[in-house]
Amino acid sequence: MKKISRVSVVGATAASAVLVLSVPAFAHVSVQPEGVAAKGGYAVVNFKVPNERDDAATTKVEVNFPTDHPLASVMPEPIPGWTAKVTKSKLDKPLEMHGEKIDQAVSRVTWTADGSGKDKGIQPGFFQKFPLSIGQLPEDTDELVFKAIQTYDNKEVVRWIEPQAKGQEEPENPAPTLELSAATEDHHGGAADNAKSGDDKAATAASSSDSSSDGSSGSDTTARALGIAGIVVGAAGVAFGVLAGRRRTNS
Repeated sequence: MKKISRVSVVGATAASAVLVLSVPAFAHVSVQPEGVAAKGGYAVVNFKVPNERDDAATTKVEVNFPTDHPLASVMPEPIPGWTAKVTKSKLDKPLEMHGEKIDQAVSRVTWTADGSGKDKGIQPGFFQKFPLSIGQLPEDTDELVFKAIQTYDNKEVVRWIEPQAKGQEEPENPAPTLELSAATEDHHGGAADNAKSGDDKAATAASSSDSSSDGSSGSDTTARALGIAGIVVGAAGVAFGVLAGRRRTNS
């Protein structure tokens, strides 16, 4: 009986361990760039907001921008079913962008689900991306930390505001953090490279088209010359035949 009890205890412990290890980590609000977010440049970023509740929908998302690295240009992309509001605040120290002094920067963007009905907002089991075009990105930091607040239709509020300390475990409600890559020479990152590549391809295509046109024109000239030569040779042959016939008749 003791052996059986020990086996049962060991089995139950193992099963519990499997259950604990198999529980998935909760998703949280995060931010990722589309392509590259280079220092000193502009980028399009997506705030990804999952619904973590089984009986409520997310109807409001608020993203607060860092005050130590203010961003003067923030433009939301229209999202069906949502209304975006951009809030700006006066800066203690003005920014300089493209030779101009900027005394205001975006401090918050708020998305609110509009309409009504059971499909309003982010439903259980779904997530939503909220795209923003932002810039000019700072050059004196490797990351931007945003604080997000998620509100459900049952009035529950989840604050994703805890910064991630290096070398430490992830906090329970981590703040969305955007990693910045090294600055590029033109401060536009991959977008400029892609545009340049497109220009090069267009120039190559145009050159190929011109070469093709020149080749086609040369071929047409050659064909016409050969056709004229053939007509001349044919006429000479006919004339020679007529003369030969007359000689035979006279003789």
